[in-house]
Amino acid sequence: MYAAVDLGSNSFRLSIGQHDGGKIRVLNSMREPIRLAAGLDAAGNLTDEALQRALICLKNFRVALAAYQFDGVRVVATAILRQARNAADFLPQLEQAIGYPIEIISGEEEGRLIYMGVANALGQPNESRLVVDIGGGSTELILGRGLDIERVESFSVGSVKQSLSFFVGGRVDARSFEAAVLSARSHFEDGAPPYHPEYWKRAYGSSGTIRAIGEIIERNKLGEGITLAALNAVRKRFIEFGQVSKIDMPGLRPDRASTVIGGLAILIAVVQELGIEKLEPIDAGLRMGVMWDLHLRSTRRDRRDESVGEFLARFHIESERGVRVSAAATILFLQMKPASDALLRHLCWGAQLHEVGLVVSQTGYHKHSAYMIENADLPGFTTREQKLMGRLVLAQKGNLRKVSEHLTDSDFAKAVVALRLAIMFMHCRIEVDERAVRLRMKNRIDLELKRDYVANHPTLSYWIEKEQEFWDEIGVDFGVRTVAQ
Repeated sequence: MYAAVDLGSNSFRLSIGQHDGGKIRVLNSMREPIRLAAGLDAAGNLTDEALQRALICLKNFRVALAAYQFDGVRVVATAILRQARNAADFLPQLEQAIGYPIEIISGEEEGRLIYMGVANALGQPNESRLVVDIGGGSTELILGRGLDIERVESFSVGSVKQSLSFFVGGRVDARSFEAAVLSARSHFEDGAPPYHPEYWKRAYGSSGTIRAIGEIIERNKLGEGITLAALNAVRKRFIEFGQVSKIDMPGLRPDRASTVIGGLAILIAVVQELGIEKLEPIDAGLRMGVMWDLHLRSTRRDRRDESVGEFLARFHIESERGVRVSAAATILFLQMKPASDALLRHLCWGAQLHEVGLVVSQTGYHKHSAYMIENADLPGFTTREQKLMGRLVLAQKGNLRKVSEHLTDSDFAKAVVALRLAIMFMHCRIEVDERAVRLRMKNRIDLELKRDYVANHPTLSYWIEKEQEFWDEIGVDFGVRTVAQ
């Protein structure tokens, strides 16, 4: 059983589902219209009022989650927490309220998860398709075939901002609507060509906004599905009402009119720029994708493993060295008995990627590697995970002052020790045998080596002395002892 929590720019949503016969069946769902995007002040900060609404909602979600036993729970935050300047200040309170870590995902990762939800709901393994998702703070376009994504892009235009910017005071007229559409088109015009109809067979709309517009069209008999003509018919009806608060149409809840109007302007822009003849709404998207991702991770088909391999291949980095470092780092890390194995996989991924910076320069490659890992598009990884791996990779060599503030975390310090020593052994051409190496770390680091290691690898003594100096600089004793075979 899995739970997905989506902290969106307009609403917070919770879905609970169970994998059942090749599908994930939704057992329970909750939605609260928090309207975080409307809670941004002029400086781009979330207000205290917005925070309080969010905290109340997440505490309610926590109560709902407590009634189930889960194989995995994932909480993702999208555009508004990517954009809010003070999001980092609020995040600990939000995490405490719901009782789970919150991942602020990139627009590209959001698109990947949306497509995963849609593709698994549709089946059709060979169908080439376009998926459009209009959220409160961003719009994602995803091109794919079957379960495979070919292209994904996130555009910083969403229904909430479009509504607030162009329908000021709730006023709706032809001039405001045209301005809203043209503004939205300006976001898509440069990125539109790769998403034109020659690259896909069918187009789907996955967001609640698009489904709501589809229902308005159907219930009011304004067209046969979501077409440009039908969208313009909805626009005409909205303009006739003249005021958002007066919009009253079958298929549209009154509380949603204020955001759907901005979403309608964006959807018209997308349809015009991409030349979409017809868009099919589908009841699947981000939360379903999150649950599928959790399921795949539980069955060891983790997208993050593929991302690491693809990243290495993209820059023609020799994978064998990274695999050797990863294997050695795993042995050394576990010997130090970390409080949990939460860092183990990130240590392994960081070890595999530790030399990617060589494509930039031999000098200071660890810094280049760290920057690339933190800022690359690595599908499956969150921003927080990439920063963690970047920090580990930055610490792989040289002085430790650059990461000293993070070494207070005992498990992180152990991961750094394991990575540095694994790389040292790799450079000395030593295959780490857990029977020949013993590593402990409590208040100090104690390394015990087979005497033959030192005798047969002349540079090892030099590297160990340098390592002792680096740890001594930050006040950590590093003891080394050699023993007979």
